[in-house]
Amino acid sequence: MADVTNNLIYEVLKSMQTRLDRIDGNVAGVRGELQAMRLHLNGLNQDVSNLYQIVDRQDARLGRIETRLGLLEPAH
Repeated sequence: MADVTNNLIYEVLKSMQTRLDRIDGNVAGVRGELQAMRLHLNGLNQDVSNLYQIVDRQDARLGRIETRLGLLEPAH
């Protein structure tokens, strides 16, 4: 069995620390990308909401026009 020395343990721990630092950097990058995606998704959600409001207003206007032209019975 190989003789395990303090230097060998130290070198292995140093290597592990380097790899963990690199992983931390990668995780920070992924978090930044995820945050950007969340912001973009929130913007898209707001755009869809605005489109629904526009369609709703147009539908209401169309209903009033159809009623005025006598194409529909007035809703009471």
